[in-house]
Amino acid sequence: MRSRPEYPVAPELAISRWFNTTANPTLADLRGEVVVIEAFQMLCPGCVSHGLPQAMRVQQVFGDTLTVLGLHCVFEHHEAMTPVSLEAFLYEYRITFPVGVDTHDGSSSLPITMGRYQLRGTPSLVVIDRAGRLRLNAFGQVDDLVVGATLARLIDEPRPQRTH
Repeated sequence: MRSRPEYPVAPELAISRWFNTTANPTLADLRGEVVVIEAFQMLCPGCVSHGLPQAMRVQQVFGDTLTVLGLHCVFEHHEAMTPVSLEAFLYEYRITFPVGVDTHDGSSSLPITMGRYQLRGTPSLVVIDRAGRLRLNAFGQVDDLVVGATLARLIDEPRPQRTH
């Protein structure tokens, strides 16, 4: 019998502000769901041409079978990456899934969540399974077939038993 690999528990998000939602989603709240996180910067060409369009396709194709979140990671061009600019960007690019701004604590040039996930840059794609485990953490362009196959497998996995 083949043993299942152990996957690390996904660290909680550190978000200073949410867009496109009245809730403040946490990974703890989303336990039991497959979660796709697209880490991006609005001035990142790869994010605009590939990462965000792919996240939007994932949302359209998989609908309510999973949750898509955006993570705006500001690690350069801080003056240009204001909440007003991000709000306009999300509107212009018709991004409707919740987008959180990764929190800076001042101790590093990288924002907190980006550091917790050891993201190497943007775009980055993070996939978390129903048990809250990190199943994919990829930098750069990820092929749609790889993403689709990964998500289909995770959606088909049984929901974890809740322990109280």
